[in-house]
Amino acid sequence: MLQYENPRSAQGQGWARAVEIFEEEHPGVTVDLQTTSFDAMRQNAKITLSGADVPDVVEFNKGNADGGQLAAQGLLDPLTEQVEQFGWDEKVTGSMASFARYDENGNAGSGEWYGVPNIGEYVMLYYNKEIFRGVGIDELPTSVTELEADMDAILEAGYTPISSSASTSQGFNQMWVWYSLVSAEASRQQIDDFMFLSGDVDFDAEPWRSGTERFQEWIEKGYVGEDLAGLNFEQATVNFLQGDAAMLIWNNGEFDRIANDSGFEWGYFTMPGANLTMGSSGHLWGVPANARNKELAYDWIETTLSPEVQNLIGSKGGLPLAGDTDTIDDPLIRDFTARFDELVAGDEFSFYPDYPVPGFLDFIQENMQAMSNGNQDADGYLTDLQAFYDEGKAFQTGQ
Repeated sequence: MLQYENPRSAQGQGWARAVEIFEEEHPGVTVDLQTTSFDAMRQNAKITLSGADVPDVVEFNKGNADGGQLAAQGLLDPLTEQVEQFGWDEKVTGSMASFARYDENGNAGSGEWYGVPNIGEYVMLYYNKEIFRGVGIDELPTSVTELEADMDAILEAGYTPISSSASTSQGFNQMWVWYSLVSAEASRQQIDDFMFLSGDVDFDAEPWRSGTERFQEWIEKGYVGEDLAGLNFEQATVNFLQGDAAMLIWNNGEFDRIANDSGFEWGYFTMPGANLTMGSSGHLWGVPANARNKELAYDWIETTLSPEVQNLIGSKGGLPLAGDTDTIDDPLIRDFTARFDELVAGDEFSFYPDYPVPGFLDFIQENMQAMSNGNQDADGYLTDLQAFYDEGKAFQTGQ
């Protein structure tokens, strides 16, 4: 098996237990759980899945640009029959299933199941309560405007408000800041048109223009720090953990690490007053078309969705899709998971912006770096975004 989760993450810890369970239930079978990086898997996926000696199970990225292409190219086996057989569609439902299914063109939202997630994700602002109290912030902001006023106070006190990164290799933070500001003003229909290529998208109109212009203002005011071009998400996380920044924008992937390594009192909140919140299902387990042990692969996916593994992931803050929130003892983690349950029930996820068309992640990250350096502005980015998206959409839809 090939995956790219941090072994220290809640999901990584859950999968370590899943290996033990799987080997206990399959005497004589040894699980070779290999770890790569997210970037390496994206860049090498076609080669990895094309040969005769391929993993039996792989973790792959969601969206038309990645998972959809692998499905359309015949590199992944459809799993619809197994989904029905094991009842995975009773555990993975609604928006959590949106990027598990792809049509013949590799477009998400319909067609065969090609992947199965076992956690969910949402993006939030982790915050240092000690810094907040030290600058006189006694209550969490209820709007983006209030958040900006708080960041002014944080800047004046000598701290970076939001620890961010803009490297073109795993510099995700800036992309998530930008898309969180867009999502805050977006409607469900606007995001679905963009994400599922189901309607015309005018990037010169709201919420794209206002969100992008606000993002540029945040860069210029120093809300997200300076000299971000060479920083990746790991360095941004370390800066937060060291107490150099008041907030960190990230998803639940770092929840357990922050809980253990922060050394200060911390909390979290989603973008205040937002219509929609960045988030989706987690990355997907898939079975390569050339896999030799497909029955064992299906059993592995079933094991990762088992109550023991799911509840272990939940206890670490991992947002399991088939766990029981009531079994979580830690009140912070339980509230954090309950917030996820609310977002799922309310259909309030805007997903992640790199999903719709091939090459989108690299394109967006390059522009995030350019905007962070002052080499691109909101007008230029929106113009380029329109052209890249329209071309990719035409390719995806065959129009």
